[in-house]
Amino acid sequence: GIEGVLESYLQSLRTVQLYGPTNFAPVINQVAGTAAQVTDGSQYHVLLIITDGVISDMLQTKEAIVTASSLPMSIIIVGVGPAEFEGKGLLPPRG
Repeated sequence: GIEGVLESYLQSLRTVQLYGPTNFAPVINQVAGTAAQVTDGSQYHVLLIITDGVISDMLQTKEAIVTASSLPMSIIIVGVGPAEFEGKGLLPPRG
């Protein structure tokens, strides 16, 4: 549940140092590879990416998302902190 996700996030913050570049394509491709291994509909994967930086590999990330779109998985990207996330390709600018 959500409590487990939050606990994992808090534990990760204690053990990793956040820095750039912020490349999403490798992790999306990794989860997509796992999702592609089970084709009987018995599993569904949710990839939650919490980031404090703007995506550095935008073209590759878009390609990875398109490739993964036919797989039993969802990708949720949450931007936290003061970085400028709007208008960078995945979110439309406000206005």
